[in-house]
Amino acid sequence: MKTIIVVGGSKGIGKALVEKLLAHSKVINFSRSIPETSHSNLTHHQCDVTQDELPDIETADGLVYCPGSINLKPISRLTIDDFKNDFEINVLGAVKVIQRYLPILKNGNHPSIVLFSTVAAKLGMPYHASIAVAKSGVEGLVKSLGAELAPTFRINAIAPTVTDTDLASKLLRNDKMIENITERHPLKKFLSPEEVADMAEFLLSKKSSSISGQVFEMDCGIVSFKI
Repeated sequence: MKTIIVVGGSKGIGKALVEKLLAHSKVINFSRSIPETSHSNLTHHQCDVTQDELPDIETADGLVYCPGSINLKPISRLTIDDFKNDFEINVLGAVKVIQRYLPILKNGNHPSIVLFSTVAAKLGMPYHASIAVAKSGVEGLVKSLGAELAPTFRINAIAPTVTDTDLASKLLRNDKMIENITERHPLKKFLSPEEVADMAEFLLSKKSSSISGQVFEMDCGIVSFKI
């Protein structure tokens, strides 16, 4: 049975992923809030990975870093601290966790790392400057570490469009906004956390053993198509 570290597994995409992984893997979850899920395969460490010292872990075969931010403001209202905070949450937190657990992951069973980007790193979208900068850093990290850590490790990222989570609740707060977002996507839908978790589970598995250094656009067509 594999052991997977999930950072941010108490809510949203991370929660959906943890629930899928528990069917066949041990999960070590780091998050500021206690997960609602209780399972014999689940171990929880309550911490803020950007601020707190990370706990000792003996073994791990995979790592998923889920924390993110949606900080949508005009450039005139974004402060330097906004950029710093988004970069710390999305990039430096991931770097900290990867560096901390790289030695034990090296001894894992076909170790795989999964990070998260956003469609806004590819598609120019107003008010997304800070998060687009941070997530572009995530994509650069995936490419660089994919080369550096091969063949021992695989590392990939998922770049979702709007996903129905608490983090995106302001974008989906009424029927009109839901309709507008749905219509903007060529597939006339947006994502559920479970759909994104399915992709993360695949990228952790042996089924993706030939895939590394990739960023997967789960975009419901918004980046790929012009219709």
